[in-house]
Amino acid sequence: MKEIAHFVFGVFGNASALFLFLAPVITFRRIIIKRSTEQFSGVPYVMTLLNCLLSAWYGLPFVSPHNLPVSTINGTGAAIEFIYVLIFLIFAPKKEKTKIFSILVLVITAFAAVALVSLFVLHGQSRKLFCGLAATIFSITMYASPLTIIRLVIKTKSVEFMPFFLSLFVFLCGTSWFIFGLLGRDPFVAIPNGFGSGLGTVQLILYAIYHDNKGPGKREVSDASSQLKDLENGKPQEEKQTPGDEQV
Repeated sequence: MKEIAHFVFGVFGNASALFLFLAPVITFRRIIIKRSTEQFSGVPYVMTLLNCLLSAWYGLPFVSPHNLPVSTINGTGAAIEFIYVLIFLIFAPKKEKTKIFSILVLVITAFAAVALVSLFVLHGQSRKLFCGLAATIFSITMYASPLTIIRLVIKTKSVEFMPFFLSLFVFLCGTSWFIFGLLGRDPFVAIPNGFGSGLGTVQLILYAIYHDNKGPGKREVSDASSQLKDLENGKPQEEKQTPGDEQV
């Protein structure tokens, strides 16, 4: 029974992880159409790329037996996230582009170092421990990377730049892999995904609180539309008084 549950949550984890990786398609469609990254952050996508690379490596049979589903889905995720990062680099402003490119170089260097050390220096249980620790640390970093967006949501009281489906699948993916790790008695899978499940919960709570609030850009469009309707209906517009117009 336990083996069946372990398999089921592995399948569900793969499905929810795939949806998590594909959720930003809507965001990147907007970026391509507007040819601007606006206030979207590229950090989560770079950190997700690193997490996918390390998790895919950790799931390989010669590193960690019985974790092949972890390897297959994260290998797919790495390819998807790399495409996102490239798109972000194309349309980001110069300062943001330099920042994301620098982080990308660090990500590739970190993964290469972990892979080479584990392959040529370590063996057996020590290899699994080393790769597991690396994957756990950067998985937590990946899940923590949207904290900048959470801060923006709280500051602006708007979820315009925190896509709902991304938050939803962070929660679903984190929860399913957390249970998968518990059933498989693998702390390197359970711990970071338990953290991700909690962070996904926080994002969904914020979305529930602020989902009715419009972003600054939408509010301006709404105000303009309202003024246009008033003009069409023959309603006079109130003149905005400037400091110089105030009566003494």
